[in-house]
Amino acid sequence: MFLRRLGENERSYCDTAFNCPQILELENGDFAVVGVDITAAASNAMPPGPGIGPKEMMVRIPRAVMIAARAEIPAA
Repeated sequence: MFLRRLGENERSYCDTAFNCPQILELENGDFAVVGVDITAAASNAMPPGPGIGPKEMMVRIPRAVMIAARAEIPAA
């Protein structure tokens, strides 16, 4: 299922051994994101346009995690 973890493989973003925001690449080329669930707070603050679907959640990940993963995310 998971092909690899993108970005730094360190625990500097972890609250505990299990609360580690991260971005993972799936075997099919899609990505999975682990972060803090902010769906309830974000759903009413979304800009106009598509929103959060019934089977979706919005998560927050630290900026540093996204920046660390940027070089490993394909452009196409």
